[in-house]
Amino acid sequence: MDAETLTRLRRVISRLARMFNATSASEGLTPTQASVLGLVANRGPIGLAELTELEGLNPTMVSRVVSKLGGESLVRRRPDPADQRAIQLEATDEGRRMHERILAARTQTVAKILDGLPPDASAALVDALPALEALAEGLRTNRQ
Repeated sequence: MDAETLTRLRRVISRLARMFNATSASEGLTPTQASVLGLVANRGPIGLAELTELEGLNPTMVSRVVSKLGGESLVRRRPDPADQRAIQLEATDEGRRMHERILAARTQTVAKILDGLPPDASAALVDALPALEALAEGLRTNRQ
């Protein structure tokens, strides 16, 4: 793939990420806080080490985010049954509800945009889903 095409792809991915990040701001969360909440809601209970690895953040940043989410009663800490010295995180009911609102807002944003596109453009996006999923997985594994 040529450099211009790669630049266009990177730019569109960045614009999409910013649009999705804006949906978390409507709930009073930063994009990182919304991402951590989503992981905890979907995968919880989850340990801090796994959360740090999945998010690709340093432990200090994860600790700050978790403290903020805990202070907002969106996640709670509990002892790890396998290691009483460690903790696991799980979403509270309010945390799950907020995560669902963020997901719904993101879905609504995509639906609204797709509704405004010509049918052939929407079909092309659907056809591109496997490639986009492979790209996302590649980005995730290269980050680790």
